[in-house]
Amino acid sequence: MLSWTVTFFIIAIIAAVFGFTGIATGAASIAKILFFVFLVAFVISIIANAFRGKKAI
Repeated sequence: MLSWTVTFFIIAIIAAVFGFTGIATGAASIAKILFFVFLVAFVISIIANAFRGKKAI
């Protein structure tokens, strides 16, 4: 999921350089949403591993 965030971030930068502001704004918004979804999934994973008693990597 983090790779999708990076992909949309790169698309947003390229679109901004070429002046496609609508596409850049959309891609940046998608990247931001995916990044926060990734963070939430990561925190849930850490909490779940702590309750199971397994060591985190």
